[in-house]
Amino acid sequence: MTFDAIGIAATGLTTHRKWLDAVSDNLANANNVSSTDGAAFQARYVVAQEGQEGSGVHVTGVEYGDAEGRMVYQPDHALADAEGYVRYPDIDLSEQMGNLILAQRGYEANAAVVDRAKSTYEAALQIGRS
Repeated sequence: MTFDAIGIAATGLTTHRKWLDAVSDNLANANNVSSTDGAAFQARYVVAQEGQEGSGVHVTGVEYGDAEGRMVYQPDHALADAEGYVRYPDIDLSEQMGNLILAQRGYEANAAVVDRAKSTYEAALQIGRS
C-alpha cells in the first residue's frame, strides 16, 4: 500500500510539473508580438485523465489556445502592418497566475504524500527490526 501511494503521488508530481511547465511557457510568451500575417503564440493547456484502476493521473495531451490572438494598434512597432496593428497572444495573465498557484499547490501536496509514505515505510522497517 505504501508503494502504491508513492507511485500514485509520483504520477501527480509528473502531471503537476507538466502543468507548471505549460503555465510558465504561457506566461513567458504572453507579450510576444507577431505580425498580422502570422499566427500568435498559442497558449498551452495540459489535458490530464485518471489512470486505470487507481494508477494515478496521466497527461493525455496538450490543447492549444487560439492562433488568432488579439490585434493591438501599435503603429510604431517594427512588426506593425500598414494599418499599424500587431498580433499578441490571447493569454489572460490573471488566469495563468491562478493556474500557477493551483499547479504549485498540487505539486507540493503530492510531494508531501511521497514524504509521508516514505516516513511510514521507514517506521514499518524499524518496527520489523525491533
